[in-house]
Amino acid sequence: MSTSSQPLALSAGTPHNRSLSAQILDVTGLDPARCYQCGKCSAGCPMASEMDLKTHEIIRLLQLDMRERLLASESIWMCLTCETCTTRCPNVFDPAAVIDALREIVLRENPGLVPRRISAFHSAFLDQIRANGRVFEFGLVASYKLRSGALFADVDSVPGMLARGKLALAPRRIEAIQDIRRIFEQCAMERPR
Repeated sequence: MSTSSQPLALSAGTPHNRSLSAQILDVTGLDPARCYQCGKCSAGCPMASEMDLKTHEIIRLLQLDMRERLLASESIWMCLTCETCTTRCPNVFDPAAVIDALREIVLRENPGLVPRRISAFHSAFLDQIRANGRVFEFGLVASYKLRSGALFADVDSVPGMLARGKLALAPRRIEAIQDIRRIFEQCAMERPR
């Protein structure tokens, strides 16, 4: 069960009269009705034990147009997009693409439903790439901890990681950092409002 108690409030630009399945079909070209609920996707999912809704349950809720329950679930954010589900599907369906599209819909319609720790990690990760062209682990962890509020979680592992050279204290930038920054600028200009 999702820890989010926030109701799904759709933005003014949301097509209220369109089913979620229709939106997914438009975005991905995939018809959720193709899934016949064999469960092979969930059986192979490496994150299944961490999800309140298994992959086949996500697709079933989509088929039933249970928008609020589906988009409020943290399961769509736990997906690694490893595509094991897609590979295992005997009906050549692509659950990974559907879950990715569901995340896009949440980001567009109600970004407040994104769990804080996931939003914190994505922001911290992208900030490191923007600044250095690669991940600076120490900076990533520090930024994530400040954003997520989980300041002291796993703090006992830091001395060992420092001793083994797993956490550098200073970032190393790539030579073509300006190219990376141009990509970020271009993406910011193209982002739908």
